[in-house]
Amino acid sequence: MGGVQVQANGTGRGAAMKAWRTIALHTAVAAGFMFLLQRYGLSATLESSLLWAIVFGGCAAGLAYSQANR
Repeated sequence: MGGVQVQANGTGRGAAMKAWRTIALHTAVAAGFMFLLQRYGLSATLESSLLWAIVFGGCAAGLAYSQANR
């Protein structure tokens, strides 16, 4: 019937790209949220805010990666 191929188990290049896109989105949102919270909500320094953003972004990336590979 049409030229669309669908894999039953959801693996393949499309699923892998969706997983990496999800991981990147979680990382960016967590880092952005933590930066804004630290910088403007808690009036922290720029260096401290960036450090917390990197740490929380890394943690979010790790969690999203572990969830994507379940």
